[in-house]
Amino acid sequence: MTRARTRPRKSPSQPRSERTVEAIVEATARILETQGLSGFNTNAVADKAGVSVGSLYQYFPNKDALVVALSTRERALLGVALGEAARQAASLPLEGALRRLAHTAIHRQLARPDLARVLDFEEQRLVLEEPDRALTRDIAGNVATLLRRYRAVIQVADLEAAAYDLIAIARALIDAAVLRGQVEPVALEGRVTRAALGYLTGRANVAS
Repeated sequence: MTRARTRPRKSPSQPRSERTVEAIVEATARILETQGLSGFNTNAVADKAGVSVGSLYQYFPNKDALVVALSTRERALLGVALGEAARQAASLPLEGALRRLAHTAIHRQLARPDLARVLDFEEQRLVLEEPDRALTRDIAGNVATLLRRYRAVIQVADLEAAAYDLIAIARALIDAAVLRGQVEPVALEGRVTRAALGYLTGRANVAS
């Protein structure tokens, strides 16, 4: 899959065209989470968005471009949510800060779990390495900034590397729970917090 095939044909330049593109992207989300890949096609998306197929093709050349646009939107929302959580967590003890980040990541994932499952599959198929690296870099920067406040109690020397490791740990635990279909938010939040705290300090006993 070449990048050109997954890039939008053009970007909206006016408020009206921005609303049209957002309607198309949200229609993509609703079809994927309610009908899955079997019901996903450009005609269905256009119909759900209330636009013509021709209008859709003005911006998106194919289904894969729609998935990339949706994935980019969802990743951006996650990044904003985690950035705000990191800022809010700065006044908390380390365990509380880690729990705040875990809570935010889990609830973003579980807000639309059916959509998250389909997107996880499609993102792997399309190999969205560049946007994933960009999002991870932004999140890691916010996490590393937060970790510096706890330098005295963290045993890991390289906080930038630790930030990337924490992202990988949380993603693995959350994705595994979602794939099993056994997600209880509070319990999962505790597991992610314990794993992160144990990695950073060598202790994993957290409040339930």
